[in-house]
Amino acid sequence: MTASMSRRQLLVTGGAAAAVLATTGLPRPAAAATPIRPGGADVVLAWNRELLAIVRTPGLQPATVHPTRSFALLHAAMHDAVVATADSGHPYLFTLEVRGHAAPEAAAAQAAHDVLAALYPSRSAELATLLTGQLAGIPPDARDRGVRAGRLVARLLLGLRANDGSAAVPPVLAPGTAPGEYRPTPPAFAPAVFTHWPAVTPFVLDQAGQFRPGPYPALDSARYARALNEVAATGRDTSTTRTADQTVQARFWAAPIWNYWNEIAQSVVAGSRSGLIDAARVFAQLNLTFADAVIAFYEAKYHYRIWRPITAVRLAADDGNPATDGIPDWSSLATTPADPAYPGAHSVVAQAGARVLSEEYGPNWALEVTSEALPNVVRRFDTFQDAADEAGLSRIPAGVHTRLDHDAGRQLGLDVAEFVLCS
Repeated sequence: MTASMSRRQLLVTGGAAAAVLATTGLPRPAAAATPIRPGGADVVLAWNRELLAIVRTPGLQPATVHPTRSFALLHAAMHDAVVATADSGHPYLFTLEVRGHAAPEAAAAQAAHDVLAALYPSRSAELATLLTGQLAGIPPDARDRGVRAGRLVARLLLGLRANDGSAAVPPVLAPGTAPGEYRPTPPAFAPAVFTHWPAVTPFVLDQAGQFRPGPYPALDSARYARALNEVAATGRDTSTTRTADQTVQARFWAAPIWNYWNEIAQSVVAGSRSGLIDAARVFAQLNLTFADAVIAFYEAKYHYRIWRPITAVRLAADDGNPATDGIPDWSSLATTPADPAYPGAHSVVAQAGARVLSEEYGPNWALEVTSEALPNVVRRFDTFQDAADEAGLSRIPAGVHTRLDHDAGRQLGLDVAEFVLCS
C-alpha cells in the first residue's frame, strides 16, 4: 500500500514565501505571535458549512470520490495557511516562510476558496462571494500577504494529492457464492461501491491496512450466532422486539456519519469560543482522521468481504451454525449500503470523531444533535462517547450491521484517531 503523503519530502520556493514539507502532526500550539480577531473561528466554520451544503446537494459530489477527502483537503489547507501566517503551531504538510505581517483569516479563507473551487468548479460564483465577504475589512497589506500564502498552500496541497488514487475507476467486485461472502443486496442489488478506495494514499496513516481488524469470527461459532440473531430480531422491518426509541435511533443516524460529526464539531467550536488557530487545528485533526478512517475501513471491508445481515439471515440455513435459522423473506428496516459489512463505517467514524473532540474539549460535553435524515428531531447526549456509541449501535436496529461489525469498527476508529493525534 502506498505510503502516507505526509512522510514525503518537498521544497518549494518563490514569490513571497518558501514552503517546506513538514513531518510533524497537529499538536496544540503555543500562543499566537500574530494577533487574531476573537471571531476568527467563524472563517473555519463558514467554509465547513459551505462544504456540507455542497456534499448534500445531489450531483455535486463525484460518485466515486469519497466526500471525506474533500473535507480533509479543505481543513488541512486552512490549518497550514493559518499556522504559516500566525507564526504558531505545527503544519500538517507545508511550512511557509511568509515575509511581513499576513492576516491569518485571509490566508485561511483564500486556501479554503481555492481548494473548493478546484474540487467543485460549478460553485465558483458562490465560493467567490463567500471569499469576498471574508476578506472585506482586512487591512490591504496584511490581506494580500495572507491571500498569497493561502493560494500557495492550496496549490501545493492539491498538487500533492493529485495522483493519490482517488480518481481511479473502481474495479468490479465479483459477487461471493460461499457462506459468509459478500454479494449485492436487495432491493437494488447494486454493485459494490468505493472498491478502489483501499488503494487511495492515506493522509497521515503509514498504510491503509495499518490497523486492520482481526479476522471475522467463524460462522459456526456461538459469537457469530448471538450477533446474527440479535440483528435478525431487532433489525427486521417488521420487528416486534425493536423499541420505539431504537427505531428513532436507526432513522436518526441514517445520513452520512461524517456530516453529523462535522455538525457536532461546529456547535462545539462555536460554543467553546475557540479562536482561529484552535478551530483550524480541531477541524484539520477531525477530518484528516475521518479521511484516513474511511480509507482504512474500506481496506478492511474489501479484505474480508463479509456478507451483510440481509444476506446472512436469509441464507442462515446454509451457514453451518445450528443456532441460526434462515428466514428467506427477511428484510431490514433500513436499506443496506452497497459494500461489505465488516467493519461498520458508522462505528469507525463516530468513534474517531468522539476521540478527537474529547482530546480537545474533554469527554464531558452536552450535545444537541440534529439529523438530516429525520427532520425536526433532536437527540441529546452528555458525552462525545455517548453520541458515538448510539450512532454505531443504531445500525443494528437498522438491520444493516451486527454487533461484530460495530465492535471492530469502534476499535478501528479509535486506533486511527490515536495515530493522527500522536503524529
